[in-house]
Order: sequence, then C-alpha cells, then structure tokens
Amino acid sequence: QVQVAESGGGLVQPGGSLRLSCVASGSIFSINYMAWYRQAPGKERELVARISRSGSTNYVDDVKGRFTIPMNIADNTVYLQMNSLKPEDTAVYYCNAVVDGIDYWGQGTQVSVSS
Repeated sequence: QVQVAESGGGLVQPGGSLRLSCVASGSIFSINYMAWYRQAPGKERELVARISRSGSTNYVDDVKGRFTIPMNIADNTVYLQMNSLKPEDTAVYYCNAVVDGIDYWGQGTQVSVSS
C-alpha cells in the first residue's frame, strides 16, 4: 500500500509565492513519475506539472515560467514552487504519484489567491 500526502496550501496575495510538498510512502519499489493537478470550483481537474523519475518535466501553458516542480527521488518527495500567483490559480491542488505502474492520489490542499 502506498500513501500520498500533500502539505503547504494556504491563502496568499496576488503576486505572492507558495511551496507545496508531497511525499509518497509505503511499499514503493519504483516511482515512475509524480505530478500536481488542480481543480477549481466548477471546473475539471487539470494537470499542472509533472516530473518523471529521470527528471524530465512538463507544465501546463499558463504556469510556465511561474511554477517549478523539483523532486527529491531519494525521499520520494515532490514540490510545487509557485511564484507570481494569480487569482485564477485558486484551486484544490492534488499530488499524483505513479508507483510501480499504479496511480495514487493525495487528499488535496487548498490554494487561495486573493487580496
């Protein structure tokens, strides 16, 4: 069994920064990749950023240049560094880990961007 847990959400003003953390724990042989998704009210869940075990990354267009997804593979931890936050970044952010070919999800953490 694998558990995925996020932390670090909160309320921030436009233009501010937040850093989300996610750790995968349990019976892990190999993490294939880890990713961050978000779901805003009334919208579908969307991929924000993903990083593979080899370190290759991809980002949704509207966060490029503002967000990064560093990973510490030794600790099964991934982060989402969010800079220059906008009100439209407000959403519940979910961590996704593909471990040994199986998808696991965290419970989500709320990020609110408002003045």
